[in-house]
Amino acid sequence: MPLQFDYIITGAGCAGLSLLMRLLQEPAMQQKKILVIDKDAKKNNDRTWCFWEASPGLFEPIVHHRWEQLRFVAPAVDTNFSITPYQYKMIRGIDFYEYVLQQSAGFDNVQLVYATVQALRNENNGVTVVTDHGTYTGEYVFNSIVNAGNWPPDDFKGYFLWQHFKGKLIETNQPVFDPSMATFMDFTVSQHNGTTFMYVLPFTSNTALVEYTLFTKQLLAYEVYDAAIDTYLQEKYGVGNGYHVLHEEFGKIPMTNYHFTPKEGHIIHIGIAGGQAKGSSGYAFYFIQQQTEAIVKSLLQFGQPKLSISLQQRKFRWFDSVLLRVLQKQLLPGHEVFAAIFKQNAPDTILRFLNNESSINEDIQIMRSVPMCIFLPAALHTVFFRR
Repeated sequence: MPLQFDYIITGAGCAGLSLLMRLLQEPAMQQKKILVIDKDAKKNNDRTWCFWEASPGLFEPIVHHRWEQLRFVAPAVDTNFSITPYQYKMIRGIDFYEYVLQQSAGFDNVQLVYATVQALRNENNGVTVVTDHGTYTGEYVFNSIVNAGNWPPDDFKGYFLWQHFKGKLIETNQPVFDPSMATFMDFTVSQHNGTTFMYVLPFTSNTALVEYTLFTKQLLAYEVYDAAIDTYLQEKYGVGNGYHVLHEEFGKIPMTNYHFTPKEGHIIHIGIAGGQAKGSSGYAFYFIQQQTEAIVKSLLQFGQPKLSISLQQRKFRWFDSVLLRVLQKQLLPGHEVFAAIFKQNAPDTILRFLNNESSINEDIQIMRSVPMCIFLPAALHTVFFRR
């Protein structure tokens, strides 16, 4: 069977378009026939990605805002700190989609199709992608589409929480925000539903993205998120009804130690579908960039996407499993865990740890910050029972 494409990317979200952008940076990849399939055109600002890095990245031209100061708040803890050498960066979804698609429009080897993917099938010499608008064949498929309706899988015995959030971009009547400082976590809200915090990204003195975020098994009714944001704005900033909403977004990200299948024959799973959301925090953008960069390097070097899990990655997956056990089993309130870490460690150490880039000495320092009577049994349990 003749192949129509070298590479097919299913899903034109963060992972799919990040891979496309990185492929097009390489002259050798510009000769490959690439198909991108997504069910709809990206016309809305449906999400926001935040991450931290110490130097300019591939998507630096579309960074919407950046902060060099962060704030962490919990009962009995309220600390502001510089994150040098890092910057905390925000990219809007619509800017990302438009940027990559505009960049790719100049390449004749890229084709974009709007269709619903119905099936992926490995064949003798490639992969067949079945959609509601036709069937396509390629040597490799890079799939970023998650079957969210089957989460967690019925037979999964590990740990699973949703990181779910409602965010509002608001404009207040009076100047109440400090645009030089982002609130990374504010745990001084009700913990009735589980680990819960507010997240505030100010752009000017009277505009900010305010998100109500939870790490729990169950989602909430939409009005509960709205009420929590309203209460927080009244109690912390005294704005009451003195603001109007410019934009809203809602999202949910799996926090789990589930072992996502990275590769099935010539089907390569990328992004959240490939396990690139960090199990203990839900952050994904930075890890997606690492994964897609590694795929392109492998294609250039070997002609195929050779994927392996390093010892470093296995170590951090274990750390994630330990924290997930503590949170899911409610062995210690989440706000106490994070407060202990932020009180006893330098900000750059914490950020390296959350990016899976800390040294052994830094790992030990982080581990010594939390109650060992809770975390040591949890760690041993995950070693012996793998969950």
